[in-house]
Amino acid sequence: MAVQTLRTYKPVLEHLPKLLRKETGFSVLEAIGNTPLVKLSKLSKNGINIFAKLEFLNPSGSIKDRMALYIIDSAEKKGLLKPGSIIVEATSGNTGVSIAMISAVKGYNAILVMPENTAKAKQQMMHALNAKIVLVPKEEGMEGVVKKAREIAERTRGFLVDQFSNEDNIRAHYEGTGREILSQLDDKIDAFVSGVGTGGTLIGVGRALKEKYPNLKLIAVEPEKSPALYNFFYGKDPARIIGIPHVIEGIGEGFVSKILRDNMSLIDEVVLVSDEDAIQTAIMLARKEGLLCGISSGANVYACLKVAEKLKEGNIVTVLPDGGYRYLDILLKNLP
Repeated sequence: MAVQTLRTYKPVLEHLPKLLRKETGFSVLEAIGNTPLVKLSKLSKNGINIFAKLEFLNPSGSIKDRMALYIIDSAEKKGLLKPGSIIVEATSGNTGVSIAMISAVKGYNAILVMPENTAKAKQQMMHALNAKIVLVPKEEGMEGVVKKAREIAERTRGFLVDQFSNEDNIRAHYEGTGREILSQLDDKIDAFVSGVGTGGTLIGVGRALKEKYPNLKLIAVEPEKSPALYNFFYGKDPARIIGIPHVIEGIGEGFVSKILRDNMSLIDEVVLVSDEDAIQTAIMLARKEGLLCGISSGANVYACLKVAEKLKEGNIVTVLPDGGYRYLDILLKNLP
């Protein structure tokens, strides 16, 4: 039986943000990262341990804080941003909230382009953080949103974050999320499971973990209704899915990003998850583990349970990308 050794507190204490040490001169941005890694005790059994990194504890409430800050900091170092600059990005929600928060702190003007059916709670958060919102008809899919964002960036001479292609997206998770996981868990990691939108989390963390554990299985997760990567990975058609709605926001964007296409050799498997299974697993996490998290978190953990069925023993790690308070309307109406 695999014996897990968590070292959650050591790295958190070593890198404790100034915000938590009660020092002066801190910014909310210093609270990004160094999230806890916890064992899902009720779901871990028969020699299989499932660990989840609580990314909803980032300041704006999602894992996207990491990528957004890394890309913006990198752009500043390259001289691409100065006070008052315009930042433009295509988003399905969480990235937009992260960019809006960071822009508010750093003095930038955020223009965020998203599908018209993006959760109202996320739109309201971006608006509250002083971002300008541009809505695109849902029939155009995420590729239409990306196209619109590029047009706006060119017209306004703004900085385009370009999360679906930007290598800094990968670096944020390679240097941050992935290395944190390695510092927090002593034992061998057998699989890392993550939903894919841009693919930055999967590929960045996957690179870091596979350097230490070459036989680790890297598992991508997609909505059953939007299997673009699944189709591409297994040689099926189509590799673009437009206009088919699903409720697992943040993943399953309907096309295969450049980040994923360029790193396909790292991926070992793609698991599809239905809306219902993602929702019910999110509810189960709240009721059994006390973790009120989002629907993509439910999808990730559901996929972990499917992966666990194939292992005799071992350790599986995933991320819980955002919190459930953004999706309470969906979760509450689906309570068993």
